[in-house]
Amino acid sequence: MPKFKPKYRITNILAKQLMQLAGLKTRIDGLPITPRLLAHLRETAKLQTTHYSTMIEGNRLSQKDVEGVLRKNQRFPGRERDEREVKNYYDALDFVEQSAEQNQPVTERQIQLIHGYVMRSGKGKPAPTPYRDGQNVIKDSRSGGIVYMPPEAKDVPELMAALADWISEDVPCPIKAALAHYQFATIHPYYDGNGRTARLMTTLILHLGGYGLKGIYSLEEYYAQNLQAYYDAIAVGPSHNYYMGRAEADLTGWIEYFVAGMIEAFTKVETQAKGEERNAASDNSAILRKLDPRQRKALTLFESQETVTSADIATLFGFASRTARLQLENWVKAGFMEVADPSKKARKYKLSKQFAELFA
Repeated sequence: MPKFKPKYRITNILAKQLMQLAGLKTRIDGLPITPRLLAHLRETAKLQTTHYSTMIEGNRLSQKDVEGVLRKNQRFPGRERDEREVKNYYDALDFVEQSAEQNQPVTERQIQLIHGYVMRSGKGKPAPTPYRDGQNVIKDSRSGGIVYMPPEAKDVPELMAALADWISEDVPCPIKAALAHYQFATIHPYYDGNGRTARLMTTLILHLGGYGLKGIYSLEEYYAQNLQAYYDAIAVGPSHNYYMGRAEADLTGWIEYFVAGMIEAFTKVETQAKGEERNAASDNSAILRKLDPRQRKALTLFESQETVTSADIATLFGFASRTARLQLENWVKAGFMEVADPSKKARKYKLSKQFAELFA
């Protein structure tokens, strides 16, 4: 099996960037972010990430529309594909977060599962998706000219195996994430969904490497704010053909671009957290870590109300009424919620004492 041997240099610029990023990470990790703010920042970041990452690929829903689809189960006639894309991406983010919490390594199967979430057509649990079995090309939407010619399908399995093997090597996390993102996009192992899968895989690598910041930042916003810069940075090499120089290109410039995006995102988080939590109490994140992603999302309902109903849960998650009621019953058994009003027609639920204190 051929090895992935990326070429790059630790320039003075990159060295300074890595030091700045490490400093930001240390300061943010030490901030007294309350569980309430943490839950809010995480959900906001997930909504932003979903919006911007799908927007890069041509999704027409606005950020407000995306929030409506994910939090209120709103429908947009004629844009069913856009709705499915944002739901799939949001669920894929949940899968990535759960994988990181379980410390699951980035394997080919994990990558294929991520792509399965991205391209899911129904509501069932996705299966790992096989790589493309033919050639595909990336064309300029205006001129129709070829922008990039990926490797042939027969070479994709070996190239992906080499990438997964390289990801396990001891490389500084920001550099590893940048190079893995680049190489996945370069291999282009699928006919569709490559960009979204690359960004999700990158998120998993950052989480596993200690640069996830509890999921409270969005790199996708950085890319989307200047898409041409994103495309220019990742389009490295003397030719549009994989076999004519792209595989051997110097990737230093791409890494510098990628790390600059991390610095921008981390700085935004630090500024926001300091502003909102200047007088906050100490961090109770140990309590929040007891919750799974779905429970953390449910916490956002309690920012504006003390009790919830099965209708609230059904709307938030897009559940059927029966599914929402069963979910609430399970949360009561788990000690996450309590029955506040036992009325059968309009039964209400409140957070159990330890979690209600997050909003004190």
